[in-house]
Amino acid sequence: MEAKNSKESLTVLTDLVLPGETNYLDNLFGGELLARMDRACSIAARRHSRRIVVTASVNHVAFNKSVPVGSVVTIEAKVSRAFNSSMEIYVDVWIEDRQSRSRTKVNEGIYTFVAVDETGKPVAIPQIIPETVLEKERFEGALRRKQLSLVLAGKLAPSNATALKALFN
Repeated sequence: MEAKNSKESLTVLTDLVLPGETNYLDNLFGGELLARMDRACSIAARRHSRRIVVTASVNHVAFNKSVPVGSVVTIEAKVSRAFNSSMEIYVDVWIEDRQSRSRTKVNEGIYTFVAVDETGKPVAIPQIIPETVLEKERFEGALRRKQLSLVLAGKLAPSNATALKALFN
């Protein structure tokens, strides 16, 4: 299976925050933002794998800034690394200032999706070829994050977590 450029999976969703999607402080509900992030990651995963994809885990989410009602929110999701059937998707969330149109990063997350066939069985997917400095950083970090997750779940012996061990040697 031929490796692919990560730009092919880039998904950008832009939407407006409406009053019915906010809490008592008139900020976007965290769960609403998570759903939007999940949708963008799902599209990125499907674009990369060209298969049915399912969310396997939400590995990290950072709510760094609130998202006020009326904000224009842009969610950018891109596959950071592909493994056998799973892939890590990194997602960045931005809001746009209405006057200056400058963007501020307010959130980020890391999701894992698995490509499956029509019966729900995992299927092989193409690898990623990172190109930019940021893509390379996220690509390298993805293996460490996967190994850490597997060690914590008891599915990988710490002695076999080579990418993690390399951090300490």
